[in-house]
Amino acid sequence: MPSKTDSATNSTNVWNDLQKRLDGLQPAVARFTICDDPELRTRLAEAKAELRDAEEILRALTKDDEQNRPLFTQRVETARAELDQAQAAFDARAVTLTFRALERKQLEALQAKHPASEQDEERGDDFAMDSFAPALIAAASVEGMPVEYARKCLDTWSAADAQDLWRAAWGVQHQKRTDLGKG
Repeated sequence: MPSKTDSATNSTNVWNDLQKRLDGLQPAVARFTICDDPELRTRLAEAKAELRDAEEILRALTKDDEQNRPLFTQRVETARAELDQAQAAFDARAVTLTFRALERKQLEALQAKHPASEQDEERGDDFAMDSFAPALIAAASVEGMPVEYARKCLDTWSAADAQDLWRAAWGVQHQKRTDLGKG
């Protein structure tokens, strides 16, 4: 029968192992990709859809359709090759930015530097969006985007692109990595 000392030592070892794993967790990361070529975006979307359709048809083949399997297998292979080409062309033109979650205290300190005005509060914002958004984008940028450049993007890009840039930097701050289970 294990002694209390053995049990305590075992618990300490279990906790030490868990703590090492917890301390080694990396912050959440989000990627934002922008491509200004609508033809490349359309080609990529169509290639993804074609591969998805071809794979679905192949999976749905019945025993009665076995004689058609080589034809549909070839369709999947062709669709996969087209997707690879479309993805390569898209990737060559697109720009990808990476955002990392800040430590909670760092995020709170950054928010505190940009307190909400009455107008911000009326819109439901907890901070001064005009100054906080570029500051957060810059702080969360893995590539080191300067605040001034973040401001330029927010001011000059289309509303949709600017909003997606903001969402990438803000969203990763709230990305959940936990599972609370069912009790």
